[in-house]
Amino acid sequence: MHIVHALQAWWQHQNLLEIIGVITGLICVYLAAINNIWNWPIAIISVGIYIFIFFDTRLYADMGLQVYFLIMNFYGWYYWSKKPSSEQKTPVMRVTRKEMIFSVIAVVVFTFILGSVLKYTPASYPFIDSFCTACSLVAQVFLARKVLENWLIWIFVDIIYVGVYIFKGLDLTAIMYAIYVGIALLGYIDWKKDYKKQAA
Repeated sequence: MHIVHALQAWWQHQNLLEIIGVITGLICVYLAAINNIWNWPIAIISVGIYIFIFFDTRLYADMGLQVYFLIMNFYGWYYWSKKPSSEQKTPVMRVTRKEMIFSVIAVVVFTFILGSVLKYTPASYPFIDSFCTACSLVAQVFLARKVLENWLIWIFVDIIYVGVYIFKGLDLTAIMYAIYVGIALLGYIDWKKDYKKQAA
């Protein structure tokens, strides 16, 4: 009975905006994992909500990331809708060595520059936030372009985000990102099967 009261008290302290953001966030990532184009419009709703949430919690790099996601969601929606007429879905691609090297360099440089700037603001965890943002920028481009390895980056960065959001008191968001890890793993497995079918 004590647990029920504790859960009720915890639930009453949750923000309605965050609840909607979590629900739409989970739906859009699941739809992306199963290769469904409707993930993009739902993602637009989710990131729009999280722009306000992250501004309120002073996670400024994350807030900026949501603005970027908003743009990339429109691009992803467009790119996935331009599939070849002979295909049911846009084909899955693999990352090239050149893309991987460029991505690692971009993450390091972006983390250093943004972290150094945010260090002089009230931002929470400037370098961790910047690193996660940099990884997410790369992962989102890969997702929009249907590159298989996007899911591996999301698994890595979502694990870090779980810890950040727990420390910031965004419990529902932390739970959502923990679920994202599982969905990203399923997405990787599903997309890999699609890639193998294409190769065959």
